[in-house]
Amino acid sequence: MKLNELMPSVPRKARKRVGRGESSGLGKTSGKGSNGQNSRAGGGVKTYFEGGQMPIYRRVPKRGFSNAIFKKEYALISLDLLNKFEDGAVVTPEVLFESGLVRDLKDGIKVLGNGSLDKKVTVKAHKVSGSAKVAIEAKGGSVEILEVKTFADVAGNNK
Repeated sequence: MKLNELMPSVPRKARKRVGRGESSGLGKTSGKGSNGQNSRAGGGVKTYFEGGQMPIYRRVPKRGFSNAIFKKEYALISLDLLNKFEDGAVVTPEVLFESGLVRDLKDGIKVLGNGSLDKKVTVKAHKVSGSAKVAIEAKGGSVEILEVKTFADVAGNNK
């Protein structure tokens, strides 16, 4: 059972039973009135229909552009989370995923300098902020930047 499937054990409002005789008040036309577009199955106009006048999405000019499809999105890790590893541990994207600190590796891992680091760790990530790198190296750890794989690299001959 999911949260969206939760229902009260007894419904607060009775179900509307339509088309079950005239004396029910919702017989024959089932509360839809007489003929017309709205009385038909699937009838009615789209919510954005403006009665035939030029709709707003066509009246207003296009503006700008978006490079959103090329955006790289990184899974973020703060220094506080690196304290969960043993002293001298090697932290890789795979280790972060297996430990549950990252749910989705996305386009790679980025380590941010939020919080403080108490242990010496070796971090292998795709990106590391300047403050995070300073903090890791101050504790005697090291940082290794991994290469971000592009689609062409991964696809190989399957382009």
